Amino acid sequence: MAGRLEGKVAVITGAASGIGRATVDLFVAEGACVIAADLQEDKGAQIEHEHKGKARFVRCDVMQEDEIAAAVNAAKSEFGKLDILFNNAGTGGARDMADAVTAESFDSVMHLHIRAALFGMKNAVPIMRGQGGGSIISTASIAGLRTGYGPLLYSIAKAGVVHMTHAAAAQLSPENIRVNCICPGMIATNIFASAMGLPRQYAETRIDALAEASKHTQPIPRGGRGSDIAEAALYLGSDGSGFVTGHALVVDGGITLGPNDAARMATFGPVFGALGADAETIAALFNPPKPG
Repeated sequence: MAGRLEGKVAVITGAASGIGRATVDLFVAEGACVIAADLQEDKGAQIEHEHKGKARFVRCDVMQEDEIAAAVNAAKSEFGKLDILFNNAGTGGARDMADAVTAESFDSVMHLHIRAALFGMKNAVPIMRGQGGGSIISTASIAGLRTGYGPLLYSIAKAGVVHMTHAAAAQLSPENIRVNCICPGMIATNIFASAMGLPRQYAETRIDALAEASKHTQPIPRGGRGSDIAEAALYLGSDGSGFVTGHALVVDGGITLGPNDAARMATFGPVFGALGADAETIAALFNPPKPG
């Protein structure tokens, strides 16, 4: 049975770890050839070794437009075309208060998330236009939709990615170039951990612990993984989403629906306790009996 991306060619930035690496693996498994763009050359070599002939590593600093262009153009030179661009490179960024933001920190975060995605799009569109269409996907965040889910500058940048997706989709969809973004929630990756203030090298060894801890924060009782976002990218890159454009696909285990029962109990339990409710009554409020 043919894979869902059989015969397609994709460029993925931030491909060496986390969401990007999970997406490389899934895309190749589903039949695509992939340009894996990243700065981490050792991990890039590992990708090429594991996916012989189906994935090529291109060293790419997305802060440099010429390197973005080289990665995008490598799809055509290596594999003959470009069907999917996944603008995925990013980082958590500084956790500055509004009155502590510097021009340097602002420019760095906006450049890495908004400008890099826009220039990826800029270089992909002529190729896609020439072959009759394509799919452009960017990693945004629930922090770009609502407050409280990420640092200030990161949240501003991801909101920009969401709106850029809408604006570009309106412009490009008549040419059969679909533009969508994915808004992850708490996904157990080193970028998420570093956004929470953990050193990146520490985070890389604690992914399982992050997933275990985060499962208590959302209605779906398991931690989010890079593979969950890879599945969303697979859908948006495949022909199965051929009528989907300008969409911000939330993949967050339901966290933006509000806190789960355990979190609500931790927050509001003391309030009911202060009003005289005993522990059993409080527990029943937040854990109603299941039918049957």
